[in-house]
Amino acid sequence: MEALYRTFLVFVAGYLFIRFTGKKAVAQMHTFDILYILILTNIISAPVEDNNIGKAIIYAGITVILYKIFIRLSLHNKLRWIIYESPTVLIHNGDIDRKGLKRVRMPMNELLSQLRVKGYTDIQSISIAVMEETGNISVIPKSEYRPVQPNDLNLQVKKEFIPIPLIMDGQIIYHNLKYLQLDREWLINELENKGELVENITLATLLDDGKLFIDNNEEKDYKSNPFYYKPGKDN
Repeated sequence: MEALYRTFLVFVAGYLFIRFTGKKAVAQMHTFDILYILILTNIISAPVEDNNIGKAIIYAGITVILYKIFIRLSLHNKLRWIIYESPTVLIHNGDIDRKGLKRVRMPMNELLSQLRVKGYTDIQSISIAVMEETGNISVIPKSEYRPVQPNDLNLQVKKEFIPIPLIMDGQIIYHNLKYLQLDREWLINELENKGELVENITLATLLDDGKLFIDNNEEKDYKSNPFYYKPGKDN
């Protein structure tokens, strides 16, 4: 029972510290972001093995404060270049930068693999490829190889609309209904008109035309249509 209590207390304390730190620490992490997470996890896990819960929480709090100070310092341009690593050019105007590859210790096959993941098979089509300070690779194609944009064809397109979820996994998203100035009664009436029940809906979203898109738990049977083949043994 005591072990359960101590584990729960450490877990809650660690969760609160990471929430206080912010999303950045667990998103695209820099070198000292990773170091921070490693130190914090070691500190907060120590009380599971001994009785120094209070001391561990204090040390964890100090670590969080130091990390927040580093984040604040990184906002200044001069200090940012000291705290963070600089981006490294890997490809420039279709030519591989071997010095850049050597600097980031990336073999050629891994570079080609990363480019394929991003949809590029020919390095000659790439204007610049850079390994960012987070370790991700950014690729900008040459102008003649980039996707055609509506502006290139002088086309007028309508403003992008993000479908708004109203039901997810059989549960109504009430704060989205409130944002749209709608209520549960309106939603239920819409579902009844479509012969649907809330508990049977995987996802329901409001579209830009005011209509509901509904994906329920029923799977359509395409009767061995090769255009709807699904990989795996359960096809």
